[in-house]
Amino acid sequence: MDAKVVWKQKMSFDGSSGSGFTVPLGTSPAVGGDDDGFRPLELIAIGLAGCTAMDVVSILTKKRQEITSFEVQVHTKRAAEHPQVFTHIVIEYIISGKNLSEDAVKRAVQLSEEKYCPAQAMFKQVAPMELKITIQ
Repeated sequence: MDAKVVWKQKMSFDGSSGSGFTVPLGTSPAVGGDDDGFRPLELIAIGLAGCTAMDVVSILTKKRQEITSFEVQVHTKRAAEHPQVFTHIVIEYIISGKNLSEDAVKRAVQLSEEKYCPAQAMFKQVAPMELKITIQ
């Protein structure tokens, strides 16, 4: 996979990859930006959430679980000093559906964590990670 960012002005960039989509990147006025796009670390957290969310939905669909709503939230703590890396990550799965099997949901999350999600595999090597599951 290749990715790139192209500078627009000040601290504003457009990011793109092989899929052809573009995402705006920016920062706050306090550091010279126009507050006009995602912060790069926000996209990393969104990528982590998206990676595991796609796994879980795919697995649950194959298990014929009827999902009516699903959300993955990623909560991070960052170091106080630069480079302010993630020091702790909590991935929270919030799901509801018709006759959902708690075991099926737990297994789907486990498979994403242990086998399928490369983002989780990478982050587990550098920061403690917790998983929370809420079935509504």
